[in-house]
Amino acid sequence: MDLAALQRYLLSLPGAIEDHPFGPQPLVAKVGGKIFALLSADAKPPEISLKCEPAHAQFLRDSFPAVRPGYHLNKEHWNTVRLDGSIEDAGLRAMVDESYRLVVGGLSKAARAQLGGGPSEPPTRKR
Repeated sequence: MDLAALQRYLLSLPGAIEDHPFGPQPLVAKVGGKIFALLSADAKPPEISLKCEPAHAQFLRDSFPAVRPGYHLNKEHWNTVRLDGSIEDAGLRAMVDESYRLVVGGLSKAARAQLGGGPSEPPTRKR
C-alpha cells in the first residue's frame, strides 16, 4: 500500500482526523482526541506506529521482521511497522483497524455515540 492510500485509509475511519502536534512529521491520526496512528513518511522506508493488544503485538513482532516495538511509545501496547512491502495490504489494514478499535473502545460512551457506533461499540466504516 502506498503512503497516499494508507493516509486515505486512516482518515476514512469514522471521526478520524489528521494532526501534526510534533511538527510536519509524523502525520498523527486521531479519533476522539486520542492518537491511533503515527505515520512517518520521511523515514526510509516509511513507518507507521499502531496501538495493539499486548499479546497480539508480540505475536506480530515474532511473525513479521517489519514489526518491532513502538518507537518512542509504550512498547507493550504499540508496534512500529516498517512499510517495506513485506506485509500485505489486508494485514496492514487489519493492524490499523485494531489500533482504531482499541482507541475508540477507550473513549467515553458519549464520545463513541457521537462517532455513530452506539454507546457500547466502535462505529463501522462508511463505504
